[in-house]
Amino acid sequence: MTTFDLGPALLFVPADRPERYAKAYERSDAIIIDLEDAVSPSDRPAARAALQEHLATLDPATAARTVVRINPVAEGDFTEDIAVLAETAVRYVMVPKVEKVADIDAVATALPDVGLIALCETAAGVIAASDIAQHGSVMALMWGSEDLMVSTGGSSSRFADGTYRDVPRFARAQVLLAAAAHDKASIDTIHTDLSPTDQFIAEAQDAVASGWTAKACIHPAQVAVIRQAYTPTEEELEYARALLAEVPHHKGVFQFRGSMVDGPLIAHAQNIVQRAEKLSRSNP
Repeated sequence: MTTFDLGPALLFVPADRPERYAKAYERSDAIIIDLEDAVSPSDRPAARAALQEHLATLDPATAARTVVRINPVAEGDFTEDIAVLAETAVRYVMVPKVEKVADIDAVATALPDVGLIALCETAAGVIAASDIAQHGSVMALMWGSEDLMVSTGGSSSRFADGTYRDVPRFARAQVLLAAAAHDKASIDTIHTDLSPTDQFIAEAQDAVASGWTAKACIHPAQVAVIRQAYTPTEEELEYARALLAEVPHHKGVFQFRGSMVDGPLIAHAQNIVQRAEKLSRSNP
């Protein structure tokens, strides 16, 4: 199984709109071709046909930037989705509404050697996130806010100012911690603001600061916001590199530019440099 190396901006595109695939690849770090929420049930057969044709033509580099979101294991379209994907070289599959390890087992059995992204977006899925993250086929966890509120009987995930209510905030933290605890990647959910509002920018910046590996989005205009959030400033990168260059000269805690530096701060600096290097590789 390949290592998860997608992001930071993962762009959803409806599977029944193949004319949008090429632009989605051009404008994002990876795309999520969606057979679930973005496609009406009556259009899914045609969407699967378009997707199958597309996957058959992919070169390895493009395949490595492609995720397919199938329908939930408990729904009828799941079997049809799996039948199509089993005949392709798809490398990443997103499984929505995962609520238990058995859901992942069902997909892993049908699609061995495919990296799975488990979407924990119901109350049961969030509570089981740690167990789900331990599955060997799971490469990343993602969370979702609106289906979560459906599962709780709620009606809105956000306050009027655009910030999350307490239950979604808890779920977001729970999924991130579950992924981190089991050394899996993590994907922050989408934001419905298509323009770079202050709240959207703040949310992307928080995703970076909190440790999310990547953030999903639903419009090409959102990609730049996410990339900008994940890109260290020149000052941050210079400081991190200078700090790391100083580490070999000390055996423990040391003073650097007026501050005390210990293990966690060294790790923070390493994360900043690694983030910059990853972005440089994906945007030469």
